[in-house]
Amino acid sequence: MSERADRSGAPDRPGPWRRIGPGLLVAATGVGAGDLATSAFTGSALGVAVLWAVVVGAVFKFTLNEGLARWQLVTGETLLEGVMRRVPRPLRFAFLVYLLPWTWIVGSALMGACGATAHALFGGFEDPATGKVVWGVVHSLAGLALVLVGGFRLFERLMGVAVGVMFVTVVATAIALAPDWAAVGNGLVVPRIPDADGAGLGWTIALMGGVGGTLTVLCYGYWIREEGRDGPSDIGACRLDLGVGYAMTAIFGIAMVVIGSTVVVEGRGAGLIVALGDRLRDDLGPVARNAFLVGAWAAVFSSLVGVWQAVPYLFADFWRLAVERRPAPVVGSLTRTRSYRFYLFALAFAPMAGLAIDFRSVQQIYAIVGAAFMPLLAVALLLLNGRFGPLGAHRDRVLATVVLLGTLAFFAYQGVNALAP
Repeated sequence: MSERADRSGAPDRPGPWRRIGPGLLVAATGVGAGDLATSAFTGSALGVAVLWAVVVGAVFKFTLNEGLARWQLVTGETLLEGVMRRVPRPLRFAFLVYLLPWTWIVGSALMGACGATAHALFGGFEDPATGKVVWGVVHSLAGLALVLVGGFRLFERLMGVAVGVMFVTVVATAIALAPDWAAVGNGLVVPRIPDADGAGLGWTIALMGGVGGTLTVLCYGYWIREEGRDGPSDIGACRLDLGVGYAMTAIFGIAMVVIGSTVVVEGRGAGLIVALGDRLRDDLGPVARNAFLVGAWAAVFSSLVGVWQAVPYLFADFWRLAVERRPAPVVGSLTRTRSYRFYLFALAFAPMAGLAIDFRSVQQIYAIVGAAFMPLLAVALLLLNGRFGPLGAHRDRVLATVVLLGTLAFFAYQGVNALAP
């Protein structure tokens, strides 16, 4: 067994999977409630004119995540650790102030998305709202069980399967609908935001913020640690798997906007999936409807499992740094801490209260709240990975700095416009 296999706690696996595995986890976790629901809602409201926002969002997320990985591989610290060691102690708890409501909103949105998709696929209830709640609870408990029993390796294998299913079925569905390819091409390369009765800006920001996850980008550092990546020599591997992961994320998001542009999406969760499924059944037949629903279910459930597995890392690392003040853990030890288990159970149960809230409202709040994290992460990376940071030869190059500054400029500009009377 190799030295790296010893550190990761698992035997070496074939090269291609080892090189792209964490990137697929990024795709599977980030693609779900954000890319399915927000992309479909935005496509329904704005059409394919805002496809460029999917691409820009994916580029932003790639740059942020690459900088995060580079920081960790050079310094040996997670980004959370790097920030918390460099800010005054009272400010450290600002992260917790953000994490707690984010967890509740995202947990509710993911349960609702799983419940809506499962109701459309499996039925079992006359009232769609009841089906969403019951199926949402079932999926939350199933995710909890998978994380507790299966460990990281089972999680990784399941997510790989889910990525394949959701990618093939959703992209094939978009192609089969035969959209106006000239309009699709124009939407990809010409930045434009339709007014949509004043809602266009909000949905475009939500679309861009929801592409590829938000706060969950921080989880990539813990996944590469599980894989045994622990030095600058692994930067190239991270760039490769992040490139693959975000390319798949962008293609999936584009496909969902195309699909959503073909229907008027209803305002409730089950209505979204049923409307899309019925549209596909009318145009392509019942097989296409069921195939799409299977892909949609794989997308939202894999996102739920990914968040359930990864977000407790953040709380456990925060608790270690801010409260317990313990040294950095060895691979896999965070998942065995009481703080990790506590947050996992809280994540699985507390957001159930949000299942009664209108799905569309929760979904847009989720995406916008998540998008607010992007400029904060960009600022942290500009400071830590910049010219005066500790990375030396591995500090940000000009292109990375430009993209990070672009992230800040875009959200500042859009925020001013959103608040303007």
